[in-house]
Amino acid sequence: MAASPSSMAEDQKLPEPSDPPSRFDPSRMVGVIKRKALIKDLAAVYHAECLSYCQELLELQSKWDEPFIDLKPIEDSKKETVRPSKRIKKLR
Repeated sequence: MAASPSSMAEDQKLPEPSDPPSRFDPSRMVGVIKRKALIKDLAAVYHAECLSYCQELLELQSKWDEPFIDLKPIEDSKKETVRPSKRIKKLR
Protein backbone atom coordinates (compact mmCIF):
# COMPACT_ATOMS: atom_id res chain seq x y z
CA MET A 1 0.00 0.00 0.00
CA ALA A 2 1.27 3.44 -0.84
CA ALA A 3 0.89 6.29 1.59
CA SER A 4 -1.28 9.13 0.41
CA PRO A 5 0.49 12.44 -0.40
CA SER A 6 -1.45 14.29 2.28
CA SER A 7 -0.21 11.94 5.06
CA MET A 8 3.41 12.32 3.89
CA ALA A 9 3.17 16.10 4.12
CA GLU A 10 1.90 15.84 7.69
CA ASP A 11 4.81 13.56 8.68
CA GLN A 12 7.42 15.99 7.33
CA LYS A 13 6.15 19.00 9.28
CA LEU A 14 8.36 20.01 12.19
CA PRO A 15 6.75 19.97 15.61
CA GLU A 16 5.93 23.44 16.81
CA PRO A 17 7.75 24.50 20.00
CA SER A 18 5.47 24.66 22.99
CA ASP A 19 7.19 27.83 24.24
CA PRO A 20 7.74 30.40 21.51
CA PRO A 21 11.04 32.33 21.83
CA SER A 22 10.46 35.33 24.05
CA ARG A 23 11.64 38.79 23.23
CA PHE A 24 14.64 40.32 24.97
CA ASP A 25 13.71 41.39 28.46
CA PRO A 26 16.15 43.94 29.98
CA SER A 27 14.90 43.22 33.50
CA ARG A 28 16.47 39.75 33.25
CA MET A 29 19.89 41.35 32.76
CA VAL A 30 19.91 42.38 36.42
CA GLY A 31 19.89 38.74 37.46
CA VAL A 32 22.62 37.90 34.96
CA ILE A 33 24.82 40.72 36.25
CA LYS A 34 24.25 39.65 39.87
CA ARG A 35 25.16 36.03 39.06
CA LYS A 36 28.28 37.19 37.25
CA ALA A 37 29.33 39.24 40.29
CA LEU A 38 28.73 36.26 42.59
CA ILE A 39 30.85 34.04 40.35
CA LYS A 40 33.65 36.62 40.40
CA ASP A 41 33.49 36.79 44.21
CA LEU A 42 33.54 33.01 44.47
CA ALA A 43 36.54 32.84 42.13
CA ALA A 44 38.40 35.43 44.23
CA VAL A 45 37.72 33.48 47.44
CA TYR A 46 38.79 30.23 45.78
CA HIS A 47 41.98 31.86 44.48
CA ALA A 48 42.84 33.27 47.91
CA GLU A 49 42.23 29.87 49.50
CA CYS A 50 44.51 28.19 46.92
CA LEU A 51 47.25 30.74 47.63
CA SER A 52 47.02 30.13 51.37
CA TYR A 53 47.26 26.36 50.85
CA CYS A 54 50.28 26.85 48.58
CA GLN A 55 51.97 29.03 51.19
CA GLU A 56 51.28 26.45 53.90
CA LEU A 57 52.63 23.67 51.70
CA LEU A 58 55.77 25.65 50.95
CA GLU A 59 56.38 26.20 54.68
CA LEU A 60 55.86 22.51 55.42
CA GLN A 61 58.26 21.51 52.65
CA SER A 62 60.96 23.83 53.95
CA LYS A 63 60.47 22.47 57.49
CA TRP A 64 60.69 18.92 56.14
CA ASP A 65 64.02 19.61 54.38
CA GLU A 66 65.71 21.40 57.33
CA PRO A 67 66.50 18.38 59.58
CA PHE A 68 68.19 16.47 56.77
CA ILE A 69 70.62 19.28 56.08
CA ASP A 70 71.75 19.50 59.72
CA LEU A 71 71.93 15.76 60.40
CA LYS A 72 74.17 14.81 57.46
CA PRO A 73 77.28 13.08 58.84
CA ILE A 74 80.71 14.38 57.92
CA GLU A 75 81.88 10.93 56.75
CA ASP A 76 79.23 10.86 54.04
CA SER A 77 80.41 14.13 52.58
CA LYS A 78 83.95 12.75 52.32
CA LYS A 79 82.70 9.74 50.38
CA GLU A 80 81.04 11.98 47.80
CA THR A 81 84.29 13.66 46.75
CA VAL A 82 86.15 11.52 44.23
CA ARG A 83 89.92 11.66 44.27
CA PRO A 84 91.89 11.33 41.06
CA SER A 85 93.84 8.11 40.75
CA LYS A 86 97.53 8.27 41.64
CA ARG A 87 98.61 6.23 38.65
CA ILE A 88 98.13 7.66 35.20
CA LYS A 89 96.96 5.13 32.64
CA LYS A 90 99.27 4.65 29.70
CA LEU A 91 97.87 5.53 26.34
CA ARG A 92 98.53 2.92 23.62
